[in-house]
Amino acid sequence: MSNFKEIITKAIIGKCKKKITSNYEIECEEKPNTILGCWVINHSFRGVNNLGKVNINGSFDVNVWYSYDNDTKTAVCTRKFTYSDVINVPLKENTKLTNSSEIIVNALKQPTVTDVKIKNGLVDLKIEKELGVEVIDNTTIKVAIEDDADEYEEIYDNENENELNINVDDLDDNYLETSTNNG
Repeated sequence: MSNFKEIITKAIIGKCKKKITSNYEIECEEKPNTILGCWVINHSFRGVNNLGKVNINGSFDVNVWYSYDNDTKTAVCTRKFTYSDVINVPLKENTKLTNSSEIIVNALKQPTVTDVKIKNGLVDLKIEKELGVEVIDNTTIKVAIEDDADEYEEIYDNENENELNINVDDLDDNYLETSTNNG
């Protein structure tokens, strides 16, 4: 006959990933002629529970290297952007997102500029990122407990005839001296 015990542990109760593409505009000091380079740095983010959905609030800096004055001069324009993305994480059966839930967000793909062009004197950017979300909370596991105790298995040492069995008390303390004097 088995009894059951309940173990309370932390477990992943929901997990998903989402690719997000957003458009941004940057106004530079000079009117750009050509975009020479564009990159995203300093990405930071945090996930929070918002009425049963995960809100990811983050920011990153965008650097745009461009030419101006009929492609005779260059400059770099830097802007900080913030974002707030809502992700409805599918949860396992009989679980829900609570204030005690731990939300872990990972950037599976850092924000990257996928398209950049000059439009009406502004730098028009398309930035893509992929975020992974795990929701961790307490869960209960039922395990069967057997009434029978698990007995120890007794082992026996086998005496081997080839083994050297020496009684320490029978050793000659002057062995080295007598063997060197006799030899």
